[in-house]
Amino acid sequence: MSNVVNPPSARLYVGRLAPSPTGHLHLGHARTFWIAAARARASGGRLLLRIDDLDTDRCRPAYVESALADLGWLGLVTEPPVYFQSARIPLYREALARLHAAGLIYPCHRSRRDLAGALSAPHEPLVDGPPADDEPLYPVEWRPAPDAPLPALDAAGFTLNWRFRVPDGEAITFNDAVAGPQSAVAGRVFGDFLVWRKDGLPSYQLACAVDDAALGITEVVRGADLVRSTFRQLLVLRALGATAPDFAHAPLMLDEKGARLAKRHDALALRTLRESGVSADEVRALLVAD
Repeated sequence: MSNVVNPPSARLYVGRLAPSPTGHLHLGHARTFWIAAARARASGGRLLLRIDDLDTDRCRPAYVESALADLGWLGLVTEPPVYFQSARIPLYREALARLHAAGLIYPCHRSRRDLAGALSAPHEPLVDGPPADDEPLYPVEWRPAPDAPLPALDAAGFTLNWRFRVPDGEAITFNDAVAGPQSAVAGRVFGDFLVWRKDGLPSYQLACAVDDAALGITEVVRGADLVRSTFRQLLVLRALGATAPDFAHAPLMLDEKGARLAKRHDALALRTLRESGVSADEVRALLVAD
């Protein structure tokens, strides 16, 4: 099987916007969404809206309402309906069952404290190590043997953490429409990653991959901070026998100190700009000029 797991596609273009309602959208979101909408229009394709609301501790209905108002204010038109990940849990459970049946996942009983301790121990420096907010490299010695029996995926099984066993040493590659050819060696640049959490919900990597396949997304436009997630999601898509979308990772918008914008930058939140009298035309002009 070729390591290039998302060859160019001639399918009818289907893009998506996928905000997470854990805070108000800011200018960085707006620029990425604006690029996504422009690419969909240029291809004569469709643009869908998915609300990534699986972070039950931080997602709020008020942020969903705010995001919908912001998108409408900017003129970013998506096709109905709006897809909520919280309503798609059976789809993710089915995908996990397929990975389980294929022996590609294993239960993980290690805590974040365990992992932090392992990472603080002396070890060989990583080549191109992960960003500070990326999922840390999971120690290979903590894996069970490949032929170790797996717990049943019954009701109790969905209350375990499950990790995807990456193919150590394999270079996963894709061609990014913005950044060009991308490559990362599994087990070296990124390790075994969570696909299911013990709270009974899928990880971002599993849910995103499953939804992009199920909704027929042909190109994912998102921020450059998610390139490493792309390698993981490509492995999930391949394991599920799904056609992977193409990818375009847009450069991040930075603040005056050179740090990327985050939801804590309330002064640059779209809601704040709207309420302060800034017009949608002014914001659009800024997005195009940036």
